[in-house]
Amino acid sequence: MIEFKEYAILFSRPNMVYRFEQIGNQYPGYLCVFTDEFFDQFVTIKNYPLFNPEIAPLMEITASQMESFTRIFQEMTQEMTLDFSYKYDMLRTKILQLVLDALKLRPSPDLSTRKPNSANRITAYFTELLEGQFPIADQSYRMILRNPQEFADELSVHVNHLNRSLKQVTDKTTTQHIADRMIKEAKTLLQDTEWNIMEIAWSLRFEDLSHFIKFFKKNVKSTPSVFRKNLVV
Repeated sequence: MIEFKEYAILFSRPNMVYRFEQIGNQYPGYLCVFTDEFFDQFVTIKNYPLFNPEIAPLMEITASQMESFTRIFQEMTQEMTLDFSYKYDMLRTKILQLVLDALKLRPSPDLSTRKPNSANRITAYFTELLEGQFPIADQSYRMILRNPQEFADELSVHVNHLNRSLKQVTDKTTTQHIADRMIKEAKTLLQDTEWNIMEIAWSLRFEDLSHFIKFFKKNVKSTPSVFRKNLVV
């Protein structure tokens, strides 16, 4: 969880799911969603440091900085209403201006000169892929990546290399990371939804209910039903 008190700008990344929780007063904001393809033959937007998984995605800003960013968003909104053949080129320019203005506020000269640590980079991308599958908010959704080999294939690395990298950086194996996150999500679904145990098992890609119960009991020392029952005691 990332908390901020007043003004902030967030540069989210592919494969990551973000949930915003409003605490206290409500504040207006802007949202801009685009794809890598939107910037084809313009710039490689994902190469900018703000989209590096090793960099914190959220920046707290001042009121005056907020006004500056707000003007850019307002200009983008205005551009969308115009009958102009090159308005999407203009929008690309405005988005790039947002990125560059944000980079001015958080200079990081070392990012362009140092070689990123391979294990750290792999760990960061693995974490994005894993966390990007949660929270599960709909019964029609299932985990896509569930075992070490599937993650390794997605990251284009050997499964042993992935495991060594995670072990080096976090002192936990790939299997442990996946199991811990699945247990966390299972607990959340048991607590916050009325889904039955079979539906929760299915969403976590268990084809056999008994396998899910065994997995849950191994990690929690309780069956899913008993865990849920104890929540209301």
